[in-house]
Amino acid sequence: MEKKNIDWASLNFTYIPTDYRYVSTYRNGVWDEGALITDPNVTISESAGALQYAQTCFEGLKVYTTSDGRIVAFRPDLNADRMIETAERLLMPVFAKERFLAALTALVKANLPYVPPYGSGATLYIRPYLFGSGPVIGVAPAPEYTFRMFCTPVGPYFKGGIKPLRLQVSSYDRAAPRGTGHIKAGLNYAMSLFAGHEAKKNGFSENLFLDAATSTFVEETGGANFIFVTKDGTVVTPKSPSILPSITRRSLMYVASEILGLKTEERPVPLKEISSFSEGGLCGTAAVISPIGSITTADGEIFLPSGMEQMGPITRKLYDTLTGIQMGTVPAPEGWIYPIA
Repeated sequence: MEKKNIDWASLNFTYIPTDYRYVSTYRNGVWDEGALITDPNVTISESAGALQYAQTCFEGLKVYTTSDGRIVAFRPDLNADRMIETAERLLMPVFAKERFLAALTALVKANLPYVPPYGSGATLYIRPYLFGSGPVIGVAPAPEYTFRMFCTPVGPYFKGGIKPLRLQVSSYDRAAPRGTGHIKAGLNYAMSLFAGHEAKKNGFSENLFLDAATSTFVEETGGANFIFVTKDGTVVTPKSPSILPSITRRSLMYVASEILGLKTEERPVPLKEISSFSEGGLCGTAAVISPIGSITTADGEIFLPSGMEQMGPITRKLYDTLTGIQMGTVPAPEGWIYPIA
């Protein structure tokens, strides 16, 4: 199928409408059959549960063209699982995993001309979301729900590709962090918007959130998780009940220990310890892994020497191995690659 006339290499991480999106509605205790539609607009009641009480969640995943021309998704079953957990926590009806995966397949096949070609540096980003679309005025679950999934071709999340990032420790607390308790999917990003805006206004790439209780332990940024490398080559990631359980981070930690044979640790990471690390990176579906060059704190600037000019050697190995798995140039662990076309 002929590709759309898009300059794939120049894409940013921005929304481009595609031809089709998937929609299913929950009424009277059951989901309808669902369908692909062409209208990108959502029409709901002014009193919809999503608008009044933020009864909504979303996921994010990517679809790739592999080196041998296949169209595949990366571990979408885990996105389906995470959305199920979130829906249960928010008293929303579960959209079953098998239906989630079937919707993904149908959506991508209907939009094949928008899937970026192999080697272009671009990918097809998938955004599934679930929200209370029925009207409610008392504090209660909505009477009706909508599941939608759309896709858009995107370039790198951070402009400039994989050049080192400058971070700023945020002085703003989030009332509800992204991964609060058992809320597993994309929630409460709005709580990070102000801090992220302030960081960018001050010339930084992103903000860094510390734990709300003591403001001493590293948690995450507004849109990504952390991975650090110690001077002896151990890969470390922060452990906290209030950060998003990232699928990319989980995959990178597996790559580090099971494929690259590195020692790994998931544990609390004090901010003051970062100065002893040799490498650091932000990881997530959108960013994959981007190196950190420096972090500005209230007490001064912390530099990560291996990431000041380019990716450090271990961060590079993690990046190359994971993207190689996604693009089909590195053998994938069983179940990681979901074939679509």
